[in-house]
Amino acid sequence: MLLRHNHFPSRFVPARHVHVWLPDDYVQQPQTRYSVLYMHDGQNLFDPATAMGGETWGVAEALARLTAAGTVRPTIIVGIFNHVNRWEEYWPERPLTHPHAAQLRQQFNAIVTVPVRSDNYLRFIVTEVKAFIDQAYRTLPAPEETFIMGSSMGGLISLYALCEYPEVFGGAGCLSTHWPAVEGIILPYLETALPAPGRHKLYFDYGTATLDALYEPLQKPVDALMVRKGYQEGQNWLTRRFEGAEHNETAWRARIDLPLTFLLSQ
Repeated sequence: MLLRHNHFPSRFVPARHVHVWLPDDYVQQPQTRYSVLYMHDGQNLFDPATAMGGETWGVAEALARLTAAGTVRPTIIVGIFNHVNRWEEYWPERPLTHPHAAQLRQQFNAIVTVPVRSDNYLRFIVTEVKAFIDQAYRTLPAPEETFIMGSSMGGLISLYALCEYPEVFGGAGCLSTHWPAVEGIILPYLETALPAPGRHKLYFDYGTATLDALYEPLQKPVDALMVRKGYQEGQNWLTRRFEGAEHNETAWRARIDLPLTFLLSQ
């Protein structure tokens, strides 16, 4: 069941649609409460009419299949549509205070046309969207039941959300993370901001074709940092390489089962 909260208002960012997918048994099980997965670029998740190139992530179908098989916990998906100023909302703000960030800002000057406001975007999710979802739906609001996921710049903002709000999010899925946008500044940030291992899960992946071909050399230092911080691959952290996979919804749809299973396993 897909419910639409269109033009969801905010004090922090421009209004945008927020769509909520409920598991098949939500109505039939009125006493059951559910984990919640918050996802960026919500227009690409459920409806081919709004999805990039008409191809959705197929995340609802995948989650329904995995839940029926008993592989993952019953989970609500909250799809938050992006805004025209997507980069400004998804570009992690605190790392951009690093001295090396000036060069990055110049590099992406043609893309970023208004001030970066990812901190406000996260305030929108945490204090407005999550507050509404927890009130309107039967959720399990604790961090170990609350997850966030996105691709490309959405992968960056998902990682940033986990670091900035470790008391809210228990896991983050970062598909085809666009590391070039934070090259040279993300590692110093993660050194101090990455939550200690134990209560959180982090999933990363990347392909080797189109834009994803840029990511492997930048993913490896992040993986090394995860090891130094005490994360154990396969337990609370996972990085996967997909040979030949491109940077698009078709590629993310093809492997969506893996991050869902890793983050939401029973």
